[in-house]
Amino acid sequence: MALQDKYAELIQTATSLSVANLSVAEQDGILHISGTAESTADYDALWALYNKIDPSMTSGDLIMNIDIKADAGAQLKVITDSTNLNIRNTPTTDGEIVGKAAHNEVVTLVEKTDDSWWKVRTNAGEEGYAYAQYLSPL
Repeated sequence: MALQDKYAELIQTATSLSVANLSVAEQDGILHISGTAESTADYDALWALYNKIDPSMTSGDLIMNIDIKADAGAQLKVITDSTNLNIRNTPTTDGEIVGKAAHNEVVTLVEKTDDSWWKVRTNAGEEGYAYAQYLSPL
């Protein structure tokens, strides 16, 4: 089975979600999918679908590099289930908590450190790193 056939539902979903700059290329037995999702929900939907197609993502035949659309200065909503989001002094769970953002609070993006951690500033002026999974562009 060709990799684009195996991951056809994922590619089709990325297209229907209007992932910007969507690129799909196969090289050396690995399918590369990249682009920019409009929201954290779209990003999460793509990763959930990948997990459905390849549970535990063990086959090693796909590299998915999907970014979330947000530029420095963008307003982001905290989308935790109901708890506060920790703001840390370094982009790791080992970092000291320097602030918190409440569920549904809006914070400002300072920079995208990497795919997992974004530097944010709360309305109270607290600045530090938050786990990007719990932030969604407005």
